[in-house]
Amino acid sequence: MRRRRLFRSAPAPRRWGRTAVVGAAAGAGALVIALGLPSELMGSAPRHQEWRASAAELRVVDGDTLRLGDRTLRLYGVDAPERGQHCTDRQGRLYDCGTAAAAALARLVADRGVECRLQGRDRFGRALGVCRSGEVELNRALVSAGWALADAAAHPALAAAEAEARHAQRGLWTGGFEPPAHWRDGR
Repeated sequence: MRRRRLFRSAPAPRRWGRTAVVGAAAGAGALVIALGLPSELMGSAPRHQEWRASAAELRVVDGDTLRLGDRTLRLYGVDAPERGQHCTDRQGRLYDCGTAAAAALARLVADRGVECRLQGRDRFGRALGVCRSGEVELNRALVSAGWALADAAAHPALAAAEAEARHAQRGLWTGGFEPPAHWRDGR
């Protein structure tokens, strides 16, 4: 008597044919990208760019952020308090040090345009740059005035400016404050 089968077993899979084709295509694609495509493809910015804005196009967003026309730029190596962050002055009175830092930056640009050299992007995709307004480097001037902390890992030259501001008790250093990064984490 013949045994009757109700199903057929599946054929053995072809393992190497499809894998080899996909691997070869990926390798060829990587080679084309490495050798022949420009670095500015797909919206990635060149390593160093120059951005300029006239006084009419320039807006101070906060103590370390500027709007240059329709572009947003954070000052590289600088961390200023956020608007709404409160610090204490010499007498222990609370004040909005974020607004004071923004006002200090506004005084530094004082109806002049800016020129910025981009240094990359932050984790939110905003451009990071070192900016000048006239003869004043904004990053260094803000830290020297005591209205921002220096990120010594990103911009080592600003560490001395921060130490000088701390020693002279300028800006934030006149009273007490919570570092802006800690304040943002605690909100």
